[in-house]
Amino acid sequence: MTAQRSAPHVVRLGQERRDEWLSVDAWAWSADPERDDLEATTLGFEWDRAFGAQLDGQVAGIYSVYTLRMPVPGGDEPGGARPGADVPTAGLTGVGVHPQYRRRGVLTAMMSHHLSSVHEAGVEPVSALWAAEPGIYGRFGYGMASRGQRFTLRRGAAMVDAPGAAELSVRIERANGDTHAEVVATCHETARRGRPGMVSRDSAGLRQRMLADPKEWREGGEPLKLMLVDDEVGHVRGYALFRRKEHWEPTGPDGTAHVREAVALDAASSRVLWGRLADLDLMGRVETGNRPLDDPLVHQLVDVRAAGSRVADGIWVRLVDVGAALAARTYASDVDVVLDVADSTCAWNARRWRLSGGPDGATCEPTTDTADLAMDVRALGSAYLGGETLRALAGAGL
Repeated sequence: MTAQRSAPHVVRLGQERRDEWLSVDAWAWSADPERDDLEATTLGFEWDRAFGAQLDGQVAGIYSVYTLRMPVPGGDEPGGARPGADVPTAGLTGVGVHPQYRRRGVLTAMMSHHLSSVHEAGVEPVSALWAAEPGIYGRFGYGMASRGQRFTLRRGAAMVDAPGAAELSVRIERANGDTHAEVVATCHETARRGRPGMVSRDSAGLRQRMLADPKEWREGGEPLKLMLVDDEVGHVRGYALFRRKEHWEPTGPDGTAHVREAVALDAASSRVLWGRLADLDLMGRVETGNRPLDDPLVHQLVDVRAAGSRVADGIWVRLVDVGAALAARTYASDVDVVLDVADSTCAWNARRWRLSGGPDGATCEPTTDTADLAMDVRALGSAYLGGETLRALAGAGL
């Protein structure tokens, strides 16, 4: 007779159970449990939103949530969002399952717990994440809502001029959380307004985490550096967090500069930032990290093909509460449409919704009227930020 297996049960772990959380994290991510980056890994964590799935008396899986704000499309600017048009967003992070407990329903239990608890709280109509494995989250209603691209710039890559670039100056310093967290955060906050999907960093911990630099994260490179672009009166117009890794060929130096994050507030600061990054001594190339598809760098490079663009998925979005999420953004033109939404995880969404509105606001209410469009909630998540179109999703059969 086969013994009946127990079902996972999700509980709040909290900071008092931090060691249990970190132990599963190490198992799930193939990490050294005695590594030195544990403090940096948990910077910005909200321990009252850290959870674990218990199974057979053990913590078998973990996840945590950041409290975020995310810009959404509006009607004031073509394809953009109005400053301040933020939607409260549950940022899902640190999802992991102990390898011993795979195929036991642990992830399904955690995802169901996350979505239902966010829904019951009634504050965040949207959940979002960056997927380590993109094949996982579609079945839980997350849709790929943006795409990015990575470039490899050869040293001295030719770039077109930008008005005002000559008036800007550059500083390069060793990155330090105590010294630089606020100046980086201020520039990031300015840049993210009007860019759908570029989430906030409201907590001191999240601001510090971007500048964290444990040795385990360096992969043989130097300590993290910060490049700041200043205007004539000393205001920061852009920054880049990067590290160099030396390499030598028989013909000479051929190192690589890896950019963790780069933010520019205008064309001039973008031109100066990337121009200087692509001209660092002893470096043969710059790896840009993930850039938006409409990043100014695309047009500032004289030979964009030589930079070898590679497109990848970006942020994934899940509408936890369809009505509240669709009413939280505005629309570039008038809309009055009935959507028949399928949602196998969140039963409260699985119904018809009438979306009405335009550039000045919108409403989205349940209805029994005949549907104009039928779709899974995953497709709505993909289209929510405006980066993917309903036409493209329909073409894929979604």
